[in-house]
Amino acid sequence: MFVGALTLDILLGDVRSLKQKRAVVRPIVAEVRRRFPAAAVAETGGLDLHRRAEIGVAVVSSDAGNCVEVLESCERLIAGRPEIELLSARQRLFSEES
Repeated sequence: MFVGALTLDILLGDVRSLKQKRAVVRPIVAEVRRRFPAAAVAETGGLDLHRRAEIGVAVVSSDAGNCVEVLESCERLIAGRPEIELLSARQRLFSEES
């Protein structure tokens, strides 16, 4: 069994309140959930910051390649959004042996 984790640090565009931030982040999280129903996704950090957000994605699979493929697809989907700038992405893969 493999567990893949992806942490994305994103910079939001012209956001001046937490309400505006939610209006940008919620559709991103919803789209990832819709396109990748087997992945768990949530806003995991920067909750009190207006212009920054951290989004976490997790995948469980019996195949390491499948985990990596899904996480890379999620990263491309989020990075392609015009209203945000992807500052960093960190991918980790855990297995029963480690």
